[in-house]
Amino acid sequence: MNILIINGPNLNLLGVREKSVYGSQSFEEYFERLKAEFPAVEFTYYQSNVEGEIVDKLHEYGFSADGIIINAGAYTHTSVAIRDAIAGINTTVVEVHISNTLTREDFRHKSLIGPVCKGCIMGFGLQSYSLAVKSFVN
Repeated sequence: MNILIINGPNLNLLGVREKSVYGSQSFEEYFERLKAEFPAVEFTYYQSNVEGEIVDKLHEYGFSADGIIINAGAYTHTSVAIRDAIAGINTTVVEVHISNTLTREDFRHKSLIGPVCKGCIMGFGLQSYSLAVKSFVN
């Protein structure tokens, strides 16, 4: 099984930015733990702060990967382009968020990508990614 994980804008700063919201661990550190937790899964990880690059990556893997996990960051609430890219591919996509976006600012309460994803996992910290992987493996 091969799963692509896409992280959007500012998630390259995990472990550094807003530790009270996002924790003190970098995604790269967590990614090593995730790979160890699921040794039978072949993971590809991609992070970009650029909307079009995320769309390109969805197109690249959206017809061959067994699953895609996306944390689109702020683009979750603004990107029709990412939404349309997810709607246009064959691979199932699960939306994840480290924080519970429903307990944050009002503008974070609406996801444009959620309606075209299999589901959404939020609020469990980095463990949200593990829960998303389990949705594909189980």
